[in-house]
Amino acid sequence: MTTKRNIPSPERNKLKNISLFTDEEKLNPSSIAIEKIKLPSSQPRRYFSPQSMETLIASVKKDGILQPLLVRPIVNDEYELVAGERRYRAAQTIGLLEVPVVVREMSDLEATQYALTENLQREDLNPVEETEAILNLLALNLDKAIPEVISLLNQISNSKRGLTNNVVRKTDIGMIEDIFKTLGKLSLESFRTHRLPLLNLSTDILDSLRQGEIAYTKAIVLAKVKNEQQRKELLSEVISKNLSLSEIKERIKQLQPQKESNLAREKINKIVKNLNQSKMWEKEPKKWQKLEKLLDKIELLLDE
Repeated sequence: MTTKRNIPSPERNKLKNISLFTDEEKLNPSSIAIEKIKLPSSQPRRYFSPQSMETLIASVKKDGILQPLLVRPIVNDEYELVAGERRYRAAQTIGLLEVPVVVREMSDLEATQYALTENLQREDLNPVEETEAILNLLALNLDKAIPEVISLLNQISNSKRGLTNNVVRKTDIGMIEDIFKTLGKLSLESFRTHRLPLLNLSTDILDSLRQGEIAYTKAIVLAKVKNEQQRKELLSEVISKNLSLSEIKERIKQLQPQKESNLAREKINKIVKNLNQSKMWEKEPKKWQKLEKLLDKIELLLDE
């Protein structure tokens, strides 16, 4: 989770509209030993599709690494990877000893911004990681912790709809809108209403989303199944049979009668248990007389 950073605003401003490489850097990359490259302690991306990795590995075997990795110098003549983790892992897999790189001096803030920006430009970034990356990017530029960013997004939305009198700084609104415009993926409101709820999903659904096993639209519908066992069984069926959204909704409808039946059974069992424990026929005869009349009516209904 991103924590609050006390970064001077001029440094943040320099990061607007960054481009990963200049034309000269693309044409004249350096080459360094892969063993000298270290992964950063916190990576914006956590899951890589096995299929896409296999495709990339095959491409690197055939043509080599076509786009250099972006690294920054650290201690002991080593480098930290900033962007290009997929290419780095592909090179490791096939045993390359050296890889093409662009070496650039940069601060922690700049390195994180580059890494997040590169990942957000990828087409295969899953919805959960994309949501987390956008949140981290906003937190980085606003110099706020993630919970503060989420609160700010809600304040902006409520303010625009006239639901609150809270004043939001115009500079914050402008920065947020600029970031969403630059990314060109989602509007601020769409991100708030459709993507942020993904982070509240149960662990089993979140894991499947991260691994690209289900679409986020299916995940939202599956989350409506509150019974953990039923949800896990349905999730497994959705993945194995690639059920459509309409098929999932139909399966959930079929679970409803079972849910109502379970609730009724629980209610009856609870009443019987309370009756036995109270021993009303012994301790409260007057109440028991009233209850007997109700029991007689229940028997009549059952006999109809």
